[in-house]
Amino acid sequence: MSRAGLWAKVIGGGILISVGGPAFVQYLRPSDEELVKRYNPELQKRSAEQGDRKAQEFDDYVQKLKVWSKSDKSIWYAAQEERDREQARIEAQRARAKEESRIQREEMRKELLGEK
Repeated sequence: MSRAGLWAKVIGGGILISVGGPAFVQYLRPSDEELVKRYNPELQKRSAEQGDRKAQEFDDYVQKLKVWSKSDKSIWYAAQEERDREQARIEAQRARAKEESRIQREEMRKELLGEK
């Protein structure tokens, strides 16, 4: 066999593997609809109910990533700062609720004792 024939076989085999492999995988892989049809009815119902919520959560996360990527800091540092701000907000809200509860208890105590 000549060198040109050998090269033709090698190139043909490469093309067959490069194109045929992904095409074969695509042929074997079921579509999303086929997968959902294989679920039991309870899972189908739950998937239908939670689909919009999950899509919205993903969209929100992508929007946050876009905002974080505009920062001059690394995305990981920007995400950590976001988590820290959220944690501080939650702690402030808890402290406010605790203070309001304390004030309400004091007022109730004064009413019971008749000091008002």
